[in-house]
Amino acid sequence: MQRRGFLKAGGAASLATLIGHRLSIAASISDSRIEVLVEEPIATISPNIYGHFIEHIGGSIYDGVWVGEGSSIPNTAGIRSALVERLRQIHAPVIRWPGGCFADSYDWKDGIGTKRPRRTNFWVEEFDAALQKSRAPQVYDPNAFGTDEFIRFCRLSGAQPYLAANVRSLPALDLDRWVEYCNSPAGSTTMADLRAEAGSRDPYNVRYWGIGNESWGCGGGFSPQDYATEFTRYTAWIPKYGLPLDFIASGPTGNDLDWTHGFFEKVFSFGDHSLTGWSIHYYAWNLSRGKTSDWVAGKGDALKFDLVDWYELFQQGYLMEKIIEDQWEAMGKYDTERSVKLVVDEYGPWYRKGTEILPEFILSQQITIRDALFTAFTLDIFNRHADKISMAACAQLINNMNALFFAHEDKFIITPNFHVFDLYAAHQNGTALRTEFSSPAVKYMRDGKEATFWSLKGSASRKDKTVTLTVVNADASAGREAQIILRGARPISAKVRTLANADIHAHNTFEHPDTVMPRDEAITTAADGLHFTFPAASVTAITMTLG
Repeated sequence: MQRRGFLKAGGAASLATLIGHRLSIAASISDSRIEVLVEEPIATISPNIYGHFIEHIGGSIYDGVWVGEGSSIPNTAGIRSALVERLRQIHAPVIRWPGGCFADSYDWKDGIGTKRPRRTNFWVEEFDAALQKSRAPQVYDPNAFGTDEFIRFCRLSGAQPYLAANVRSLPALDLDRWVEYCNSPAGSTTMADLRAEAGSRDPYNVRYWGIGNESWGCGGGFSPQDYATEFTRYTAWIPKYGLPLDFIASGPTGNDLDWTHGFFEKVFSFGDHSLTGWSIHYYAWNLSRGKTSDWVAGKGDALKFDLVDWYELFQQGYLMEKIIEDQWEAMGKYDTERSVKLVVDEYGPWYRKGTEILPEFILSQQITIRDALFTAFTLDIFNRHADKISMAACAQLINNMNALFFAHEDKFIITPNFHVFDLYAAHQNGTALRTEFSSPAVKYMRDGKEATFWSLKGSASRKDKTVTLTVVNADASAGREAQIILRGARPISAKVRTLANADIHAHNTFEHPDTVMPRDEAITTAADGLHFTFPAASVTAITMTLG
């Protein structure tokens, strides 16, 4: 069935009928316990952990972020107003651009000034023959959205810009010039004058710079040692204009420790280096249950999945915790002072083709309650490792994988993932607290053999007299009643907001934009702590005020 067929089929209910599997919330299981250790802080949770990523791919930029200044769609200087408003709601801290693989084919000079060339998009081969022959901006980029427009988008949204530099196909001098364009003082250089002509006399003060993208692959096919040399060459002696610059190196996909060891050994052998962040990309994509490692054949479907697929995606996604721990250990062999932090600037599920919003929106996919739980427990992992991670970026923000928003022309909706970022926003700048979860594992049959996965996991943080606890119940069939205890503090009141749906395939569409929505819940207090039943397949945020 084609994507538009799904949308016209009546939303989540008809989809569940099509798949033949609709779940109801079973009786609660009251043998779970959550202990928040208020006097055992981990580290401050950097707001940048809650960052986002946009790339010139499919409908992410054109028809997503950028509608044009002459558009009848509400906009501010060409930027979609509805998107800006929602990003401000979740306190979006940082946005990464222009890629992705697109970044290492992008010449930033094409995106400034009044006469901008039209260029073939890096992703052209992903489009079908008809679209390749079209003049669609997704295929042949008009460069209407460039550096100035991106900075404007960030400023409107309240986010910091994170720029990804081209290492594969531009020389190091071009990075110097890009920094100069963004950060040199007013009237100081020709680049500063060009910036002023674009509407900003004052510098943009861009702090975060990614040096290439996936440099082991689409970003140049380097060895880790050769890339370490390039990283050092690109970052050596760049003028800082009084601003501390963070240079983020292109790390591995997944848990490639050989890449990490090879790069760090080489970079630290130079003695003086500018490295502050180590990028990690990790997508959960192989739902074949070990039957294949083929990139295409191993993928599952965004909408048509069963209970085993539900848990298989989570099994794959939860490897993020091991990746962070292993990478951190490997980095510490060289970075004994721990001056370099992890930057997980691409993560999320990646499904097979078939649920694209529009044919030209390549790599877009529907976002269900399953993806919301995946995103939530990933953010919980980041919170629990706040001492190791300085930044992250969900891939991608709009009209793409794991998106928070879908937009086309005047239509604009939020996905279940947006609600996750809304529920979790209170963690930003909080002090992460060690939190212990005790709950029976979920048991299910996986290809004729019993398999297990955890039921309750989450994270907690504190700001002054407020403790925020976020919890994912991965059990798709049963609610979990839990006793919640704060060690070292006493809650005098609590509020609860939960994102859940009885249908594990539930998702929002242009026709049915409110299928998956959070709701406020009641929580009971007792002498032995708080008690709450976490619904099946849910994400919950509990806000507790301390006495």
